[in-house]
Amino acid sequence: MTDTTAPTAVLRAHAEEAYAAELAALAAADERPRPPRWRLSPWAVTTYLLGGTLDDGTEITPKYLGSRRLMEVAVASLATDRALLLLGIPGTAKTWVSEHLAAAISGSSTLVVQGTAGTPEEAMRYGWNYARLLSEGPSRAALVPSPVMRAMELGSLVRIEELTRIPADVQDSLITILSEKHLPIPELDDEVQALQGFNVIATANNRDKGVNDLSSALKRRFNTLVLPLPDTLAQEVEIVRTRVAALGRSLELPADLASLAQIERVVTVFRELRSGVTADQRTTIKSPSATLSTAEAISVMTNGVALAAHFGDGVVRADDVAAGLVGAVVKDPVQDRIVWQEYLETVVKDRAEWTDLYRACRELG
Repeated sequence: MTDTTAPTAVLRAHAEEAYAAELAALAAADERPRPPRWRLSPWAVTTYLLGGTLDDGTEITPKYLGSRRLMEVAVASLATDRALLLLGIPGTAKTWVSEHLAAAISGSSTLVVQGTAGTPEEAMRYGWNYARLLSEGPSRAALVPSPVMRAMELGSLVRIEELTRIPADVQDSLITILSEKHLPIPELDDEVQALQGFNVIATANNRDKGVNDLSSALKRRFNTLVLPLPDTLAQEVEIVRTRVAALGRSLELPADLASLAQIERVVTVFRELRSGVTADQRTTIKSPSATLSTAEAISVMTNGVALAAHFGDGVVRADDVAAGLVGAVVKDPVQDRIVWQEYLETVVKDRAEWTDLYRACRELG
């Protein structure tokens, strides 16, 4: 029998817990001005996101590999009274960036509203403890605050994930909060006024345009920042390598993470299928329906590491990544399979150094 009462390590720690030592080192070395209730200055927050070496030799690992100016704009936006909307296709690190921004600025990334088609207005405003409401009547004690309301009371950041998946009438409950910085409680003839330091980081996918478009009134209350896909093959390979290594450590996968030679192949396949042309610009190819984001490349490689660790000798080979690669590309069993087969025969087959990948993918049918 397994002892379920024994303490165990969590599968994924919150950013403020996983990088507590780095945040503490930055706070100790940070002598720059800090906005009200910020744990770090804007400079230190940006250093935390992009990495660097402090004067005492402490290494800050990069959390985001991309444009420094983009992160500076994001941090500067949060230092104003304007909310921040991170926009981009799925897998461009919007949630990852929002979590680390909240961890560095407020010391907590756990005030989150997860947007879905069924997200109620109570998730943005407040609800009621109905047992207490019936027995005692309307009161502050019977009120159940939302993450947004708690952030206003604490003067901290709150994250709203997948904003465009939330029904339009629920989205618009943010308008007063973002413009007036207070939340009316008409049932009590009262209100909650946001403390300095309060702000909102929202994320939304380009692919969700048209699901629940933001009203023009709500759009005006956000500074919108588009997170792009990595500019170069080398940059995307480094992102995948870094995240796969971190996931491998957290999952305790005994694979040789230093020799993941398959990463460049997977990333090349994804970039070519996304762009509709081969890396040498010589061959035009069809694109599948799948997004083929960097996040999906990380997933393919992590699955390959697990296969190599548990069913191989620990070295990731073409056979280990082929199944995950096919599964990532072929989402539509008819159209995407045609696109994939054409790519295998016109591109992969002609690359002599990819013979093992071609064979492994063909064996999967």
